[in-house]
Amino acid sequence: MSQPVARRMYDLVEPLGLVPYFADESDEALMALGLRNSWDAYFAGRAAPFGRSVPADVVHAIFYNFAPGEVARHIPRVWDLTTPEAALAARERGCVAGMRRILGDLADNASVARAADLLLKAATSAPVEGRPLYAALRALPVPREPVARLWHAATLLREHRGDGHTVALMAEGIGGTEAHVLHALSVDLPAEKFGRVWHLPAAQLNAVIDGMRARGLVGTDGWLTAEGRAAKARVEAMTDRLAEVPYHALTAAEFDRLVTDLIPISAAFRAVFPI
Repeated sequence: MSQPVARRMYDLVEPLGLVPYFADESDEALMALGLRNSWDAYFAGRAAPFGRSVPADVVHAIFYNFAPGEVARHIPRVWDLTTPEAALAARERGCVAGMRRILGDLADNASVARAADLLLKAATSAPVEGRPLYAALRALPVPREPVARLWHAATLLREHRGDGHTVALMAEGIGGTEAHVLHALSVDLPAEKFGRVWHLPAAQLNAVIDGMRARGLVGTDGWLTAEGRAAKARVEAMTDRLAEVPYHALTAAEFDRLVTDLIPISAAFRAVFPI
């Protein structure tokens, strides 16, 4: 059976969308604005498309998977230190620098400009209804430089998929912190060792796991039950279905060209990112 279009494209596009989180240049550019730490940089960079007036509770709702209170430690404080406009410019500048470092000579290859244009065609074609992060990014100006366009398109598609992933989690009744537990256990990693929740107080994390156990998702052994794994599979399948729409904008020839051009680009990032 052939791989679903959205899953195939996730494998190729996700490494590009991870540049703000794994390439040091992004954090360095944001920290140069006077931010206090890498989490300030994360929230300033990712929430900047919403502007300074959106409160922490709204950002928390949209980002979905942070524990209570985590967003409020950074939003709105980061906007006392810099502006959304400066954060957006720094994030793009840092990400482009990181991409150029990783791609090397490939950065100026015609395949990058081609992939940027085709990926942007897909990334700007989907409806925005029900997708707040994607809609906020769609409202931003599109960069002209090819590497910047490629990063912008990948970020659009990552947030489009992420908005759909939130819908899929909600449809399964999986809360934000529960989503991290579900993912960790699905890859046979104890929840307390997973990077996005390991820092939580043990009592808080155990309460989340106990709630999942009470719903039959986690067994008495601490691992996913058959129902837990089935729930995870349903979430991923729905996420893929909801993420496919942008690629309908491409002809079969354009899609094949895009895949061909993205394979070596994506491989360059996979070679250096811990994914």
